Amino acid sequence: MSSASEIDLERPSASLLEIRDLRVHFNTDYGVVKAVDGVSWHVNEGETLAIVGESGSGKSVSAMTILGLVPSPPATFPSGDVLLRGRSLLKMSEKQQRKLRGSQIAMIFQDPLTALNPVFKVGDQIAEMVRVHQDVTKHTARKRALDLLGEVGIPNPAVRLNQYPHEFSGGMRQRAMIAMALANDPHVLLADEPTTALDVTVQAQIMALLVKLQEDRNTAIVLITHDLGVVASHADRINVMYAGKIVETGTADEIFYEPRHAYTFGLLSSLPRMDHRRQERLVPIKGVPPSLANVPRGCPFHPRCAFATDECLPQVPALVDVGAPGHQAACVHSDRVAMAQDERVAQ
Repeated sequence: MSSASEIDLERPSASLLEIRDLRVHFNTDYGVVKAVDGVSWHVNEGETLAIVGESGSGKSVSAMTILGLVPSPPATFPSGDVLLRGRSLLKMSEKQQRKLRGSQIAMIFQDPLTALNPVFKVGDQIAEMVRVHQDVTKHTARKRALDLLGEVGIPNPAVRLNQYPHEFSGGMRQRAMIAMALANDPHVLLADEPTTALDVTVQAQIMALLVKLQEDRNTAIVLITHDLGVVASHADRINVMYAGKIVETGTADEIFYEPRHAYTFGLLSSLPRMDHRRQERLVPIKGVPPSLANVPRGCPFHPRCAFATDECLPQVPALVDVGAPGHQAACVHSDRVAMAQDERVAQ
């Protein structure tokens, strides 16, 4: 991953999906909200990339931009591009984007109850997704919907096919959303908080289902979440976002065991651990995330950072190598973070 100033927007992409120096801004009464501010990442076939961070960090906006679901205006796109197998999605017409949306790139939305249409039967909604992108009869599309409901583990799919979303439990609605997303065998699956509001057992079932479907279809998954526990055993690589920027990127092992950004270190410190005494308190990150219309100068995390000094103020730190190739952090105190991590491990 290169810093935004080093990215060549003209070079061809070797990745399945690549984001290059993407900026998405919104003009509001409170000023320009920089929801995504110079983000770059890529994902390959069969790979799981997790994007983690607090609410409001820009995770979901970047995913919606990929699908062309962020309206312009009010959004503006000052720079950057989104490439699918080297083809620019942002330069496509709305008609071309609709053709790709759901067929080559699909999304599992945060809340399936609002994403599913409450007045249409679940089977009809999945069949419609098939017919929009494939020249098949209603009967064939409905048979495909039935097969998909069975594939994602919904019991009695022939009965559930004719039921409405409100007749499904939360976990079953999420499975129905996954079935709809997979209706046309997409190459990339964007999963935006796929386990939100589900109990732990159902969370594990949903993630196991995504892993199985990925193995069967070699689909690339972009997992967007604020739950580090969910990504710990499922992500190949992780991007940590804060205030519209990626502040650290690396493999799952590097992020969890060798964090080099103070924000990543803070996230990990706030997690409950099985090897800690029950009486020990969690260590939260102080303060609140900044307004994206008024981001602090310099490192946007410095007002909340336990390592902050005057060195953090002159300019926004760029992503630089902090270890093995591909492990990068945008923190001027990455060495101090490494020392603190070593002390935590020793304890």
